[in-house]
Amino acid sequence: MAEGEQSFRIVAVDRSEGFGERLLGILLDRAHEMPPQLIAPLVAEEVSRIGGRDVSILLQDYDQLILAPLPGRGLVIGEPEWIDESQAGRAFLSATTVEHPQASGIRMFLPLLDGSDEVGVLAVTLNSVDDDDRRLLRRLAGLVADMLVTKNSYTDQFFQARRRQPMSLAAEIQWSLLPPLTMITPQVAVAGILEPAYDVAGDSFDYALNDDILHTAVIDAMGHGLDAAVLATVAVGAYRHARRADVGLDELYMFMDRAIDEQFGPDHFVTAQMMRLNIRTGHLQWVNAGHPAPLLIREHRVIQTLESPGTLPVGFGGAIPQISEQALSSGDRILSFTDGLVEEHRAGEEQFGEERLLGFVDRAGCEGESVQEMVRGLSHALLRERGGVTTDDATLFLVEWCGGTADGLATAEA
Repeated sequence: MAEGEQSFRIVAVDRSEGFGERLLGILLDRAHEMPPQLIAPLVAEEVSRIGGRDVSILLQDYDQLILAPLPGRGLVIGEPEWIDESQAGRAFLSATTVEHPQASGIRMFLPLLDGSDEVGVLAVTLNSVDDDDRRLLRRLAGLVADMLVTKNSYTDQFFQARRRQPMSLAAEIQWSLLPPLTMITPQVAVAGILEPAYDVAGDSFDYALNDDILHTAVIDAMGHGLDAAVLATVAVGAYRHARRADVGLDELYMFMDRAIDEQFGPDHFVTAQMMRLNIRTGHLQWVNAGHPAPLLIREHRVIQTLESPGTLPVGFGGAIPQISEQALSSGDRILSFTDGLVEEHRAGEEQFGEERLLGFVDRAGCEGESVQEMVRGLSHALLRERGGVTTDDATLFLVEWCGGTADGLATAEA
């Protein structure tokens, strides 16, 4: 027996912390120059070294309905998994590992978390599972998620795997603008969803967490198709430019207003809602420019709409806006939405309306449900209630404030 072969066999049965660190270190070292198409065989190879097999990488589709298998050498390419009806979906929605006993062993489903944004699920089968396996696979899944996100900018393969139908040019532009759909920290969490996913045009959202301040914006550009997408692109770009200059909400509104007016003239506008939340104190400020009022949810019930003084839509040359304020309690959620959600109606029928929306929100806010689960479940429930009809863009954006501090995360364990 060759010396190298003997060494491999010893390592192959090793599940220790030291082996795991070496294995992940080797994977990380090789990943820096790894072309995107080789991620799949690299992951399959490394999983096999701990006795794993039948590896699948499942990515969330744009509708947030299924987990689609990523093609690649060394991966099992099966049928898509429905998020609401599968073990893989359980792992995805709960962001925790799910272990499913089978005749051939234990099928493990591990969420692929890039930070707190979920990319998809890693599935692998082992003959048996112990705590060393769980620890190593959990870390491996985190590294795979980081690789997928990093390499995503270098290839179209991951985009193509997530698509279940053709996408319009306007939607292509909008999806390229979006930040991660979910962000979760100990102090604050956000989640958003757009529909129709493959034909959205004028709706968008954006956010940034800068020290203790969470900045958010939800916009709805007038019109449809490519014109609306271009208008939304300028609006989001202007918002980010002003936000990064660290101006107040009133100046931010005025900068966006000038940018839209100078580029498109007085016949184009964008409704918008911009917020600033101090994640240490729960102090919320916002400016609402022609948008439906957001909802304040406490203990899973809507307790009020956050009404504010009227401000003209962005691009109409409105006066300096008045900033509204609200003190939040720990656990409060703020739900923002665009008018396409409540103005939709079938031919000859009344609009869906805000009253029906309120009822759905109250029923959707289950105890223990994450912001991602709530916004996804609410969006899909509302779409079903409207008979699957979406003639206008509809967007939901949810913020949850928990308060406290995350400083402990910056302290390395001994």
